[in-house]
Amino acid sequence: MQVKRRIGDYRDWLMAVHEVAAAGFGKEAAAYQRSRPTYPPEVVQWIVDGLGLAPGARCVDLAAGTGILTALLRASKCSLVALEPIEGMRNELRAAVPDVPCASGLAEALPIASGSLDGVTIAQAFHWFDAERALAELRRALRIGGHVALVWNARERSEDWVDKVWGVMDRVEKHAPWRNHDHVATTDSQERREQSLTGAPGFGEVRTAQFHHTQAMTPALVVERIKGVSHVAALEGAEQEAVLDEVRQILATHPDTVGRTELALPYRVDCYMLERVD
Repeated sequence: MQVKRRIGDYRDWLMAVHEVAAAGFGKEAAAYQRSRPTYPPEVVQWIVDGLGLAPGARCVDLAAGTGILTALLRASKCSLVALEPIEGMRNELRAAVPDVPCASGLAEALPIASGSLDGVTIAQAFHWFDAERALAELRRALRIGGHVALVWNARERSEDWVDKVWGVMDRVEKHAPWRNHDHVATTDSQERREQSLTGAPGFGEVRTAQFHHTQAMTPALVVERIKGVSHVAALEGAEQEAVLDEVRQILATHPDTVGRTELALPYRVDCYMLERVD
């Protein structure tokens, strides 16, 4: 699969990456790679089956980050390319998945020939995109009958200590592009995703699936998990440390975490799939 440079003003490419994502993910890419959860086998199988990934199938892992999903897709033996616009993330990806070609590229200006892809995967990233422009580009790049799969490791807050940790993030992220100011209900995020995908020109009905898993972590890695979140990663010095100290205090004093050396951070995996129909 050949990745082509799109004609246009390169400055527009740079401007299209949200400033918080560019600053935070670029600065703390290593923390992101160490602390982010992977995806359970059943999620990967759902993607592979839905996209028809097999030898000869052409797939792009878009906004691939540090290659967490990219690494899992290799087993399908499809023709796989990773696109990631942030240099720090690309460096981590190339170190983690050296056998998968990796290039810079944006969802809103894919460096891919029209109708050349069988599948596109987007993990933990679509909320940063200009949805209308990105979906138009995905339609252009996919062949008719091709699919795009979108997945998120969503924050499962059923345990009190976990809810308190993510509560720290709620305050930091309250102006994030995917939040409705101070309204942070789980259903709000899910509804926004489905609304942005439903009725997209050229695509069929949205298929959905949901899975659950946990990530075994030390308390220190939980702190690093928070540090690697874009809005915390973008903070400077004392401001960032104050946020991380709040998390450390919760873990050191909450009855469910005090004195423990290993914790299980739960996640709900929200999955969506679209087929290009015309």
